[in-house]
Amino acid sequence: MDLKTVCSKGTKYATRQRVGRGTGSGNGKTSGRGHKGRGQRSGASRRAGYEGGQMPIYRQVPKRGFTNARFRTDYTILNVGLLDAFEDGATVDLDAILAKGLASKNTELLKLLGNGDLSTKLTVRAQRFSKTAREKIEKAGGTVVELDGRGREAAASDA
Repeated sequence: MDLKTVCSKGTKYATRQRVGRGTGSGNGKTSGRGHKGRGQRSGASRRAGYEGGQMPIYRQVPKRGFTNARFRTDYTILNVGLLDAFEDGATVDLDAILAKGLASKNTELLKLLGNGDLSTKLTVRAQRFSKTAREKIEKAGGTVVELDGRGREAAASDA
């Protein structure tokens, strides 16, 4: 054990391996790259998905059908039962939910589902509500405010 390893105990990162510093270092001469071939040369890199010349998995798997994954609408989903963490009469929106730590933000849009029971009277502002979530909020004496995609109050649809 040398002084360098004694001092480095408890550090966050391992010391960078210094290659090509002589045969006694264990990584001298070819610097761990082996002899000849593509990987031995400078600037060598392989594209993502390269499998050493065998037919790559992305070419083996059939590509059929339609996927809407690029265009789907993702929501931050929360159950009504978790809203009991708020005080009576509070206004609940995505910012308030994030401040309480009830959800981690993965989208700008909020959807409430009806799992759990609600006993506090709340004003809930979200883009989407399930039928049971809407019923439970209104049954507890609260109000439901449906928002559009930009966070503004949506116009009343039954005018």
